Amino acid sequence: MKPFLLLISLLTLNLTTVYSWGFYGHERINYFAVFLLPPEMMVLYKPNIRFLQEHSADPDKRRYAVLEEGPRHYIDMDHYGKFPFDSLPRNWKDAAEKYTADSLQAHGIAPWHILIMMNRLTKAFREKDFVSIMKNSAEIGHYISDAHVPLHTSSNHNGQYTNQRGIHGFWESRVPELLAEKEFDFFIGKAAYLQSPGDYIWQRVMESALAVDSVLQFEKKLNNDFNEDQKYSFENRNGKTIRQYSSNYTKTYNQMLDGMVERRMRQSIFSVASFWYTAWVNAGQPDLKSLAKKEFTTEDLVDFEKLNEAWRAGSMMIGRGE
Repeated sequence: MKPFLLLISLLTLNLTTVYSWGFYGHERINYFAVFLLPPEMMVLYKPNIRFLQEHSADPDKRRYAVLEEGPRHYIDMDHYGKFPFDSLPRNWKDAAEKYTADSLQAHGIAPWHILIMMNRLTKAFREKDFVSIMKNSAEIGHYISDAHVPLHTSSNHNGQYTNQRGIHGFWESRVPELLAEKEFDFFIGKAAYLQSPGDYIWQRVMESALAVDSVLQFEKKLNNDFNEDQKYSFENRNGKTIRQYSSNYTKTYNQMLDGMVERRMRQSIFSVASFWYTAWVNAGQPDLKSLAKKEFTTEDLVDFEKLNEAWRAGSMMIGRGE
């Protein structure tokens, strides 16, 4: 391969090797979710807001070390027919009896794993386990946010079947990174108690699945309207030159979607806060003041660093990548 073409090939990896919502998106979602909580929870969550931000991407890091992690981030709804996908039971036991657990794993288990995480967080609140509350809060925020991303509900998760490879990171990383700080509105209100967390998260998944066609079709049309040199630009990030979707291309796509990315990000923030709040209520609304000054032990921090080491050592995601 000629040197110039090799450079372009390497730079293009930055368009396809991405994380769900990007580190930036997940961090901002967990951050803003804290401010939707009641004072009784804010007393614990506000002092630990940096932890909730920094560890919002831990599930993605785990995808470089743990085979079972990948399916927890998505569900290929199109594998089960057409909207509203009535062939797929929403209850895990019924779905596993119909399709087998292995088949469900192969096509993603996001909504079911969120409920597992919900039970873990509720248990952590009940036991007033500081480390488990923080860890499970940060991580359930990640999975909930993923369920709000349209391409996390499609087997065509990165446009690989429609010659749109890279669209995954374009929608959920490039758009918010470029526009969120200046154009998105994150004044949302307060968290709500979820009478049925299962029904709630399935509604969000169905909304995501319904939006897949728009995500793909608008980008396809936009691609036809832009020349190659207008679609991409080169930017310096952390001392490295990367090939990126141009600002004009990104802003035009966002306009065509009529603010879809902002709406899904806002919904993610509300959903994360509401799951945290519901877990706390279901645990009996324990007094969290005594945990407010707790700190992570050296042993706790070692465990987190082991995950970072495994992530840094991994050359690629295990299983299906974005």
